[in-house]
Amino acid sequence: MATWKMFLLQDSASPLMEQLSFFHDHTLMILLMITVLVGYLMSSLFFNKYNYRYLLEGQTIEVIWTILPAVTLIFIALPSLRLLYLLDEINNPLVSMKSIGHQWYWSYEYTDFKNIEFDSYMIPTSELKMSNFRLLDVDNRAVLPYNSQIRLMITAADVLHSWTIPALSVKIDATPGRLNQISFLLNRTGLFFGQCSEICGANHSFMPIVIESISPPFFIKWVSKMSET
Repeated sequence: MATWKMFLLQDSASPLMEQLSFFHDHTLMILLMITVLVGYLMSSLFFNKYNYRYLLEGQTIEVIWTILPAVTLIFIALPSLRLLYLLDEINNPLVSMKSIGHQWYWSYEYTDFKNIEFDSYMIPTSELKMSNFRLLDVDNRAVLPYNSQIRLMITAADVLHSWTIPALSVKIDATPGRLNQISFLLNRTGLFFGQCSEICGANHSFMPIVIESISPPFFIKWVSKMSET
């Protein structure tokens, strides 16, 4: 979860988010090198007193400053394309969960198990406990096992929504009449908060998402308990 004075990305909770963080650092390092080089060249042009009145062309330097940016773009493009394909890859899921966006709450259905479906509403400020987070906590959290491949299927019942959790590198649109899917893996326990990132109406800011990541044995107990109710 993002906190005050946080300048970097959130701590990753999935392998894909780790790779995205590495790519972010890799790209910023290249940008820093370009910024330092261009800044040095500009400052040297401003402050040196050298001039050459007969200089008309410099084919060597022109070839160099054409090839170097192309090579730099290749160093950025190759890992970026690799990540794009990894993000779209659907592996064999152990658990499937369906999420339906409404104005303004989420519904969850565990399609692998019988009779497990519930709505998830934001907890009003007047009903918050000391351990709850304002505008982020919900009454019914979506529970998932860690170290298990998860398939999320998502749609909407009314307008466009977007199911987004930064720590998991998950952002997928919920479109009425269309079923989208995405695959991810949780690599640790914890609570992971997200929000709808598609402007979907007056209460768009008040339909948070909370994923509770627990161990597979506890997840089986939770499923057994929910099936009985």
